[in-house]
Amino acid sequence: MDTTTEPTGHFRHSYTKDRRDLLNRLRRIEGQARGIQRLVEDEAYCLDILQQVEALTAAADGVALLLLEDHIDGCLNHAIEIGQGEPYVSEVMTVVRRALGRRAGGPKRSVE
Repeated sequence: MDTTTEPTGHFRHSYTKDRRDLLNRLRRIEGQARGIQRLVEDEAYCLDILQQVEALTAAADGVALLLLEDHIDGCLNHAIEIGQGEPYVSEVMTVVRRALGRRAGGPKRSVE
């Protein structure tokens, strides 16, 4: 939704201040994913692969939390200050509920 505007008038997302950190984290996640792919290709032990998947998930959660903090700190606070916070709060809660639901249920596998 809305974000801040820099003195030049350009649109700026709240995460811009953490952009470098976010990109570094995402590059590490990309490397982790390639490492997991290699483990599968090499037919590594399943629990070794699962351990690496958990590390990747934790890294992705770190990115999500940083983005969420920046969004709340910037976009949401600004919207509340100008009296338009309700749709932003609703939007954040929808994303958080979806993320928490993903972890709670997970994909189901049918047994034949």
